[in-house]
Amino acid sequence: MSHWDIAKQYHQYSRHGYHRSAPSPGYMDWENQPNPFRHYEGTEIIKLKKVSLNDGPLYHEALQSEKISPHALNFETLSQLFFDSLAISAWKSFQGSKWALRVNPSSGNLHPTEGYLICGPIEGISSSPSVSHYCPKTHGLEMRTTFSNQTWEKMGSPENTFFIGLSSIYWREAWKYGLRAFRYCHHDMGHALAAINIACSVLGWRTQLMDHLGSEDLEAILGLDKKNEDEIEVPNCLIAITLQESANNIKNRDFISGFSDLKWVGEPNVLSNDHMDWSGLTEVSQATQKPFTENSLDFKRASLPILLQKDPFPIRKAIHQRRSAVAMDGKTRISIETFYQFMATTIPEACPLPFQTFPWESQIHLGIFVHRVDDLPEGLYFLVRNKNHLSDLKDKLKKDFVWEKPETCSENMGLFLLQEGDFKGMATSVSCGQEIAGKGCFSLGMISAFENTSTNFGPWMYPRLYWECGAIGQMLYLQAEVSGIRSTGIGCFFDDPVREIFGIADRSFQSLYNFTAGGPVEDTRLTTLPAYPDD
Repeated sequence: MSHWDIAKQYHQYSRHGYHRSAPSPGYMDWENQPNPFRHYEGTEIIKLKKVSLNDGPLYHEALQSEKISPHALNFETLSQLFFDSLAISAWKSFQGSKWALRVNPSSGNLHPTEGYLICGPIEGISSSPSVSHYCPKTHGLEMRTTFSNQTWEKMGSPENTFFIGLSSIYWREAWKYGLRAFRYCHHDMGHALAAINIACSVLGWRTQLMDHLGSEDLEAILGLDKKNEDEIEVPNCLIAITLQESANNIKNRDFISGFSDLKWVGEPNVLSNDHMDWSGLTEVSQATQKPFTENSLDFKRASLPILLQKDPFPIRKAIHQRRSAVAMDGKTRISIETFYQFMATTIPEACPLPFQTFPWESQIHLGIFVHRVDDLPEGLYFLVRNKNHLSDLKDKLKKDFVWEKPETCSENMGLFLLQEGDFKGMATSVSCGQEIAGKGCFSLGMISAFENTSTNFGPWMYPRLYWECGAIGQMLYLQAEVSGIRSTGIGCFFDDPVREIFGIADRSFQSLYNFTAGGPVEDTRLTTLPAYPDD
């Protein structure tokens, strides 16, 4: 089988359906629940600063280019970047149990994503170039290694540039979700990427995916070549962060040799005492690893006339108060203007900064169930995020869909009414019967171009489709906070029935992630505690 065939086989076998669930444990093995925090025993820990939320730009300012002047790179601004992207946002407690929430969303709050900092000398961090692991529990950096200035210079970095590496530990999700863990880990990668992009934009910084590097290169840079076979940590990407507009000159690979003989400090903690092997996870992970490529993707998007509206909500407040709704009231309504704002924040041409680490043409579209939006009829809608796919979508979706643009919708937004009607029951049904999908103001399925992925890119693009979905999800989460409602990602949905609603009969498009937003029903039994109560 080709690598793409392995990825397609995994996708088919990990589907949920009305009469078949994807392979999973079927119960909660609480004794072996993975530790949600990775730490490296024996490392020097550098405590970062918790930066006050009383300052910062407004939401709409942080999402648009050239609104914020670049801050200097120093200990405090680096602390703020991690505080606003990967840190704990609060603790919840109930009947003696306590668990952490983070600013970056995660499926089941299991947090398989790990972050690493690669930087030159920074006062308060290290006098030498270094690689450190970020630990959200302490909001600190665990120093793993230092390396030479010569290797740092070989990275070809512009002045005041540094890097963040991201990885996934599949076991954290497989413990609960079994075979679908690969999907959920890469949703969370997208959440984290968008969170980092937004945290950087708050500081006036720019990000770029170092997508020419291969998986083996990333293992060397992050020190992940030594593996625990039960808890394999897979490197996913390296992000260049600059105080300038672009890091396009960072295209070399010569510096990798400087990481081959480094002395790495610290042993990773064991997350669970016992493990369950899920056949298929390792195979799809290996099949979709990215090779080194001489030419990186470098898709240039044209900017749309401004679709985002001004909002007085502070962006850092939205970041830190973001929560996943656990239930919806079935009553709350939003205005049509607010609904358009939700849509606009998911369009890279209108809202570029959250999607700046995706150097490919958009592959994800939104099939939307509108339930409670003022001045917008209930029904089935579709947001086309890539106009080059429109003719193909019209050909693949049901022939009797009307494809009408709402009267008040901007011509620059590819939103279409497909069919009027009450779809609340259907939205609930295809989201594994979860009422939250029908009781929100709207819910949606993220529909991805699929079969053409291998032709246009390669099997390594498969997880990146989920990254794009996760970034869209993060924007829906933040817009919900700004709009005074709540949202949540829905990883449990019936794959083929979602596609059948839209009339997709073949594998040209696939459903990858569901989402809903509406008026939340708060669980008053829970107590909220501060993120870092000991400080």
